[in-house]
This record gives sequence, C-alpha cells and structure tokens, in this order.
Amino acid sequence: MSDGGHSPIRVTPLLEQHQALGARMVEFAGWVMPIQYSGILEEHRAVRERAGLFDLSHMGELFVEGPEAGAALASAVVTNPPALVVGRAHYSMICAADGGILDDLIIYRLAEEQFLVVANAGNSQLVSDTLAERIRGHRAILDDRSLATALCAVQGPRAAEIVGPLTSVDLTALRYYAIAEGVVAGIPALVARTGYTGEDGFEVFVETARAGELWHALLEAGRPYQMLPVGLGARDTLRLEAGMPLYGNDLDRQTNPFEAGLGRVVKLDKPGDFVGRAALERVAREGCARTLVGLTVTGRGIARHGYPIYVGERQTGVVTSGTQSPTLGVPIAMGYVATPDSAPGTIVEVGIRDQRVSATVVSLPFYRRPR
Repeated sequence: MSDGGHSPIRVTPLLEQHQALGARMVEFAGWVMPIQYSGILEEHRAVRERAGLFDLSHMGELFVEGPEAGAALASAVVTNPPALVVGRAHYSMICAADGGILDDLIIYRLAEEQFLVVANAGNSQLVSDTLAERIRGHRAILDDRSLATALCAVQGPRAAEIVGPLTSVDLTALRYYAIAEGVVAGIPALVARTGYTGEDGFEVFVETARAGELWHALLEAGRPYQMLPVGLGARDTLRLEAGMPLYGNDLDRQTNPFEAGLGRVVKLDKPGDFVGRAALERVAREGCARTLVGLTVTGRGIARHGYPIYVGERQTGVVTSGTQSPTLGVPIAMGYVATPDSAPGTIVEVGIRDQRVSATVVSLPFYRRPR
C-alpha cells in the first residue's frame, strides 16, 4: 500500500483484529491505525475508570548495543543514558544542532551494553538514520527492529490485575518507568511500566508474528474488568488531559525543550559533548521568548490546533492541541504564548472561528490520577 508513489503506508499486524472489532481505521503517521471502536468518549472513560487496550505497533523500536552503547547515545540525545541502571527508563529527546526537537523518545536500559529507544511512528526512520550517523565512531551498533516488533499496551487502574496473571514478570516489583524481560501469555516479551495516558499501565513488546496471540490474550483477560480496545482518538484526549505533548502538535523541529517546559530533561552537566549542547546552553542562560502552557476555555467553543491566542488586541501565541475534556467536562488546550503571558491565572482569549473566547492559563497537567 502506498500514498501515490511516495513513502509506503504501513499496516499494523493487528489490522484484521481491529476490523473484526468494528474499528474505524485512518491513516496516521504513515500507518493505517484504529481511531475508535465503540466511541472516543466511552473508550476514554474505560481507561480512566477501568482499563483500555491499545495497539501501538506503529511506534519505532531501535536497539543500541555494544561496549560503548551508553556513551554513543549520550552523544546523540539530550539526556544521559549511561546514568540509567539496568531495567530502568527515562524520557528523552533527540535534537538538531540548533536545539530544535527532532523527536521525543523513551530510552530503556535492557542490559549493561544494550538500550532500547522507542520513537514516534512518524519520526521513526529519521531517528533511526540520525542515531546511526551519530553513534558512528563508537563501539556500538544500531539494530532497527521497528517492523519486527509489535507493541500492545494495557492502561488504566485495573491494568495490573489484567496483565499480572498472564506474565512471569513480578508487576508488584516493576516500578514506574521500569522494564523487565519475561513472557506474557506464553509469548517472550519485554514488559514496561510506561504509558501515554496519565494512568498506571504496561507496554508489552513482542515479535510481530506473535502480535495476534498477544492481543487476543489481553483482550480476553480484560473482559471481566470491562476493558475496551482504545483507538487513537481517545489516546489523544487521554494524553492531553495528562499534559503530555504530542510530536507534530506541541513539539516540532522549530521548538526547543525549554520552550516546551521540558528543560529538566536536558542534562547540560553530563560529561562530553552532544548534538545541540551549545544552542541549548544558550537557551538555558538567556531564557525563552515563548512557553508552552495549559488553557481552560471558560467561554463557549473548543480551542483547536492552530487557533490564535490573544492578550487584549495583541496575539501572544497559538494553540497546539485542544479538546473537550471528558474527565473534567470543560474545553482544555495547550499552546505557546509569550513568556510574560505564561503565568497561571493569566486571562487570555482564543480566536475560535469569528469570535474571541475567554480562557485561563493553568498549570499542567490538567489531570492527575488518584494515588
């Protein structure tokens, strides 16, 4: 399948399962993926209240291995992967020389000399190519297993009860942002306690040929808990409530980590050089002209991507993501505004069609799960 002679459009290995469940399929980031099954609102609430099952097989899985794998990655990304202990993970970014974000990543340390880098679907090839180039000269190799790896996630307050009986991994000992090797439903797997919903949950990596078995086993295990399959639509409303940025909306090549409120991820004190260090040191020293903020819309209407944000008659910024929050019952958004206008409590207006609608700057995230 292709988009008229350009890059091929890929099909998830679970396409038949999604179609059997009545999913509405769409093209997303070069893949045909389910956007919804029973409905975005119902799927969203299932994850917040019980559990949801996600097909994330479109994500990129890049393994970096060798005696200098850690040092190689440290020279390529803004974080310090050698500081990870085996079995732990951290959120990271790979930047251009000018500090612009090429992609946001999760990096797992699987062994002393082996790391797993998970990239966004739309950027997977770029990240693979860029990492291959940047680790050259180190005693490390890049093994891009994106198409050979399937990824399913169970997210929600009942996730541990659903996944626990199926796996050899002791989930009670698996901390947030940790990963372990084992089996799930008899299938060799990597099990990570990570996610993109703001809820507790697990991401399970298996070889593509076993994806159907894994999906079926998880779906069946979730039935007593009224777990639902969840598409990209609810994934977006869930991550927005949790204040998690989406590459292509809230992060892009023209954005640096400090503007996005993610400067804490950039380890300027790590040894050695890394691509983007000089530019990011300058931003850290001089500050940012604009800042990513949360907005709650107090007037009528939903602030969508690309809508202008005003303070008085002056346009201060632009909305990057927006929706009606199913959990909070109000319209919420993220967007960039001039830094002087970024303090929580600041009253702004959003241009929604031909009207100006009042909104308030708030701290992110909009939603935190009960502990």
